[in-house]
Parts: sequence; structure tokens; C-alpha cells
Amino acid sequence: MPHFGGGRGAKNLCDVRTVAQIGGDAVQMRRPPLLEARYQLNTGESDWGFTTFMPLNELYDASRGFIVNDTCVIEVEVAVYRATDQWLYDSRRETGYVGLKNQGATCYMNSLLQMLFHIPYFRKVVYHMPTSVNDEPSTSMPMALQSLFYKLQHSERSVSTKDLTKSFGWDTQDAFLQHDVQEFNRVLCENLEEKMKRTVVEGAIQHLFEGHQKNYIECINVDYKSSRQESFYDLQLDVKGCHDVYASFDKYVAIEHLDGDNKYHAGQYGLQDAKKGVLFIDFPPVLQLHLKRFEYDFVQDGMVKSYPSWIFRNTNDSLFDADDMQINDRYEFPLRLDLDRDNGRYLSPEADTRIRNLYILHSVLVHNGGVHGGHYYAFIRPTLSNQWYKFDDERVTKEDITKALNELYGGEETNPGINNAPFKFTRHSNAYMLVYIRESDKDKILCDIDERDISEHLKERLKREQKEKELKQKEKAEAHVVTDEDFAEQIGKNICFDLVDHAKVKSFRVHKLKSFHTFKEEIASEFRAPVYFQRFWLWAKRQNQTHRPIRPLTLIEESYTVGHLDKLSIKGQDDELKLFLEVERRQLYEPEKGELRYAGRLFVKSNCKPADILEKLNELAGYAPDEEIELFEEITFEPMVTCEYIDKGLTFRSNQLEDGDIICYQKSLAAQTRQQFRCPDVPSFLEYQHTLQVIRFRSLERPREDEFRLQLSKLDSYDKVVERVATQLRVDDPSKIRLTSHNMYSQQPKTHPIRYRGVENLLEMLLHYDEPSDVLYFEVLDIPLPELQELRILNLAFSHAGKTELESCSIRLPKDSTVGDVLQDLRKKVELSCPSAELRLLDVLAHKIYK
Repeated sequence: MPHFGGGRGAKNLCDVRTVAQIGGDAVQMRRPPLLEARYQLNTGESDWGFTTFMPLNELYDASRGFIVNDTCVIEVEVAVYRATDQWLYDSRRETGYVGLKNQGATCYMNSLLQMLFHIPYFRKVVYHMPTSVNDEPSTSMPMALQSLFYKLQHSERSVSTKDLTKSFGWDTQDAFLQHDVQEFNRVLCENLEEKMKRTVVEGAIQHLFEGHQKNYIECINVDYKSSRQESFYDLQLDVKGCHDVYASFDKYVAIEHLDGDNKYHAGQYGLQDAKKGVLFIDFPPVLQLHLKRFEYDFVQDGMVKSYPSWIFRNTNDSLFDADDMQINDRYEFPLRLDLDRDNGRYLSPEADTRIRNLYILHSVLVHNGGVHGGHYYAFIRPTLSNQWYKFDDERVTKEDITKALNELYGGEETNPGINNAPFKFTRHSNAYMLVYIRESDKDKILCDIDERDISEHLKERLKREQKEKELKQKEKAEAHVVTDEDFAEQIGKNICFDLVDHAKVKSFRVHKLKSFHTFKEEIASEFRAPVYFQRFWLWAKRQNQTHRPIRPLTLIEESYTVGHLDKLSIKGQDDELKLFLEVERRQLYEPEKGELRYAGRLFVKSNCKPADILEKLNELAGYAPDEEIELFEEITFEPMVTCEYIDKGLTFRSNQLEDGDIICYQKSLAAQTRQQFRCPDVPSFLEYQHTLQVIRFRSLERPREDEFRLQLSKLDSYDKVVERVATQLRVDDPSKIRLTSHNMYSQQPKTHPIRYRGVENLLEMLLHYDEPSDVLYFEVLDIPLPELQELRILNLAFSHAGKTELESCSIRLPKDSTVGDVLQDLRKKVELSCPSAELRLLDVLAHKIYK
């Protein structure tokens, strides 16, 4: 029997072939692999092998050439590498750190919390916030944060943030709404700052993160100056037009000249030419830099992810073709940041020059995606050593920062494409927030945390919670009992692959010390099946991720406790005992109905042939005894369908059929008849079922309410999908249907609708950063979508001289229209105080005129 082993954290991919030897060593004809094994080895299961490999009659068949000169050649290809399976990867063991669980869309919070946790000074401050034994983490933010930090220090597994978000007053829906990490950081620090007042840690947040800058205006021709001091916890740096952090700081302190129509009113001196700027009085020990990756785009009427360089290719003041204006440039940030450079050009005259403003990069928060959603994760070096770690929700990995930084700088990357032609693509993962620690303060910031910093009541609470959790796990077992009725109820209705959805069968919470005989009496009462008619089978999760009954319980095993059987059960990641109750299996496919249904169970001898039971199969299906039928073995459904033809002339053992295997069968069809059906056989039916998905459709006017549901194939074309939607809405022209994809992070429609025939199939409509959704939004247009796409829609707010309220209006114009065309059309839609009044078009964001 082929057999191979490994150790903890190893993974073996094995491909085993019997080699047909023809012509000695000169020529080798390799038979396709009979068995391919993909198995994860771990501490508990350090080796694995095949129970059966190939029939001996085939091996000894001289015509096949497997044995030559009394020699058989077995070829084995084994690839061994470290485990990357997310279920078996142990972050604590591999890195010394653990991650945080994502509640739905809380990756932004997780990355920020990890950054704050790995600033020991901040962690120590949180531990010293006054809390009491009566405080509950779900209602006290200080207690929740202390509990979270303590678990991050000591837990072996990823930590939940539910108590912390509950202490914020969030509900489940809030956890599925993605917030801006900068906004969350400010709100969190402000709340902590408020709760630290009048305590021993008052002022700690300011000491850690607060810096000061001076805004000044200085007249050029008269002796008049004006200045004010402002504090900051973080700095927003422009990315647009800047190639690195130093260029952003140069832009931040750049002098703005106030002249012409924009002169400064200097009190008694009236309007004067002046220069305006910002300089820094001091920087904080921990410097947080937020890179302005998003900005308002007038053309798209919303925030867009900013790529540093912008060009306008039209010279006639064209407002459109925003995609052509967007170029993604490279933006770099150094590992060591010197803010005293160029003789202190960023500092105001009153700055303390004795403080050396040399900073070391501590962490990088990364955003992957667009303005309305995406994914956040963090790169952190907790001790400022050369070893960096990636904190991506629950998973923590060691990372090579040189490679990581190159990816986080953004910009475009060129790879060889077809025929080695260069292919450029834009990186959508880039740095969003940088955290630097001042070198002269690093010993104070990276201070030691010992047990004396943690209150005794917090340690006792968490020890008690852990003991209660372990006790509950020991006391109770979850038992799922499957019957023939479940097969008949689910196959062909709820499922078309595998035997049953265990989540939808009867389950029992059973004390682990209860005897199995006593449990059988409960089963007898529940299913009205006398104990002496019951036989139970254990289920097994196979390597191909399917579930099958593997063997019946022995009389000795039935004398055990439920807890003992729970240990015998071969399970996946859950802690559930799965049983099949046999109370005195095959699936039948009918192409003309396009249906698969449960036909029953049979016990057969392994040395018998499928041909021996054809008459019985026909009887179960209601066919004539001599009906010609085809048999298939259902093997896998994910990630791809595997359904193989069964040779009726070979034995069940030769067909590699074992206990619990599923046989699907159907009438044999002539070639001409097969062409009449979309799915003429079992494999094509399962392939089609694999692509089906129920899609929830919502109106754009009511984006939180499901209007109707349609079952569609992921391979359905754009035209097929809109045709089904038009039929559902009773719209005569499907081209008037416009669809919009779903943003899984914001739980809202995406900013831009799907273009007419802009996607190949339904699957492309549903994908959001490689994650499939089940929601689409629709709207019924007044003109066909292809016509609408040739126009640009502008939403304008008109300010009337005699009115205080803004008047909103929408304008449709060809894409090559100019600003003058917009103003001309606007005159027709608004009421002017004077027909010849001059109009100006302004770009306003956050109460500031940009152009």
C-alpha cells in the first residue's frame, strides 16, 4: 500500500501511478493516475495511505505490461511544504502573535487595534485606566479594551472584538458597515481621552499622539501678521502630485500667495497681498500620517481613490472621461523619516531645536479596494527590528518588508503578457496610514509590560471565563441524526450534490456522560423507531470535502458514552457527532424533467457487479425490468464537479466503490434524444447545478429591501440576466433595465452601475474583490441604456441670489460637452433673476471652493 508520512505543519500532495513497462527501459507508457491524494498532515495524523490502490487482476494482466521480469514499477510524486491551510495555521506558534476576528466588515478596526496594541506605552495606559470587578466588557469601553489587549497577549487563538463593539453601542448592522480608519481612530482616542480625565492616566493620549502647528498669514507690503496655534493627533498628507512623504511635507508647508481677487483683509490696512502657510511647532513621539488616497471627483460626483498624477487630454475645457484623467503613480515612504531636514524647513522659529525629529517606521495600515469598500490589514514591526509581521484579521504571518514595501508603494507594475508583450496593471493595495516612532523616544514608547500593570480582577475574570468555556465544551456534545426521510426531503430540492445538509436535520444537545443506550431511547421517542430496529452509522468527512456514512457502530461501541463516540467520530473543524440512523442509497436522474431524486439504499457485496443489481435499480425507479440505464458515481462538487461513469461489468471494488458512496443513474439516451435536453446526463446536470445561485434583486430606490428573487446560472450572459429581470418587472424592452453590483463591505450599491453588455456573465456582476455576492440592484430607465451611456449626467446645486436654499437639478449632455454647454443647459432649467445673468460653475468640497 502506498504510504507516506510527515510532521506538524507539513502538507503532502501525492500523485501515484502504476507504470506500464513496454520495451524495457527504452520506452515508458504511463497510465493516468488511479488515485491522487491531497491530504493535510498534522500532529494528530502524521501519516496516511490508501486502503485500496488497484485491482490485482489488472496488475497481473500480462497484456497491460504492469509486471515485467517479476518487477512492478510504482511512480510516486510527492510535494511537501509547510501548511498554509487557514484552518490549521497557528499564528501564535508561527509568529508569537494572534489576530482579531472579523465581525463582517471590521477589518479597518482590527488593523488599527493591532497597531495600538503594539505600542506598549499605549497598552500600559489602557491597563491603568480605572475599572472595577463589577464592570462588564459589553458596557464599559475601558474594560472591553483591557480585556481585548490581555487576550491578545495570552490567548492561543484569534480574539473576538464583539464586547468592544457592544461597548460602543453598536449593533450587528454596524459591524457590517465599513468605516474610515482615520475617523474611527479619532473617535476612539477622543472617547478614551474623555474617560481618562481625572484619573492617573489623564493626558496620556495627548502626550503620545499630540503635536502642534502654527498657521500664519504675513502681509507683503505692510507690517501685519496673523497666526494661530492648532494641535493635531494625525496629519493628512496629499498623495496627489507627490512621489513620496517628503514631497507631501513640502506641499504641506508650501507658501500660498494671496493676491489679485484673493487678497487678504488686514484690518485697518484693508485688502493686502500676503503669504499664507503652515509650520510645525513640535511633533509627537508617535507620529500618525494619513495618506489622502481619496478625494472628491466632480465628474463622477463622489469620492474616488486618488492616484497621484492627473492629466487632461482635452484642450476645450471638457469635463468628462474621468477614467482617462486618472494615472496611478508610485508613492514611497522611508523606513527612517527625518523631519529636521534642510535646516528644519518644516519647523517654526519657536520650535525646540534640541529635540531631534528623526522617526522610525513602526507600522503601515494598508487599504485594498476603492472608496466604497475594500479590505484593511496592517504591517507592523512591534520591536522596530528588521522582522515585520502582517496582521490580516485572524491571520498573522512573518513578512519580507522589502517585497511588501514595493507592493505598498502603489503605482503600476509591468509584467510580460502574451507573446512577451508588456502588460501593465494597477496595484489597488497601497499604504493608507503610516505610524512612525521618534527614535529618541523609542525606549519609553516600547516599554515593558509586566503582570503588575494588569489589574487582578481583570486576570481573574478572564481565567474564570476560560474555565467556564472549557467546562461547557466538556459537558455537552452536539449530535446530528440523519434518516432516510432527510435524504428524500433534501435531495433534488435543497441539494443536488452529496446526501444531506447536516444543518437542516434533527440535532440534539446531549451530555457527554450519558450512555448511548439511553440516547437511543430518546431517538426511539423522537423518530418512533423502536430501539431494536435502530442501527447507527458514523459519518466521515473525506479528503474531497464530501460527507459519507463510513461504518456502522459495533455492539461494544454502542455501550460507550456519547462523549466517547464523539471522539471516535471522524470530523472536520466542528465539534459535532454526526450519525446516520438506519431503520429498514442511490439517486435517480430524469433528463426529461431535469430532476434528481432519492431512490433508496442497497447493501451489496464488494465482489458483485453493478450489472447484478440493474433489475433492482429499475424497480426502485419505477422503470421496466429490462430498461437500459447508465450509472455514475458522484464524487465531488467543490471546487469543481467530479462525476464518473461506472463500468457495469467491473466489480464494485474494481470501480472503487466503498461504504457510503453515491450512485446516480438514469435511462440510457440515444444521441439524437440527448440533443433535446440542456442536461442530457448526470454529469452535465451536476455541472449546471454547480453554477446556479439565487439572486436577491433590490430597487435602487429601496436598497435595503429585497424586491424579488431569481435563480440564475452564474454563466448566464448579460442579456439573459436583464431579460429575466425585465420579464419579472413586466418591462417590454430589456435594454431599459440597468443593474448595479453590490458592495459587500458597505452593504450598499456600488457607485457605478454595470455598463450595457459590460460583463460577460452573471458571475462578473456578483464579484466584489474576488468575493461573490448574492445581491443585485435594478432600475427601470426612461430610455435604453446604450443611449444613456452616450450621455454624461451631472447633478448640480444652483445657488439663487434671492434664495437661501440650493436648487438641485440634473443635466444630461454628450460626453464631449464643455463647461459652456453645461451653463447653457442650466439656464433652461433654473429661474434666473436676470436672463443675461452671468453664471459660474464651482467645484466645492467640505465648504471649500477648489476651482
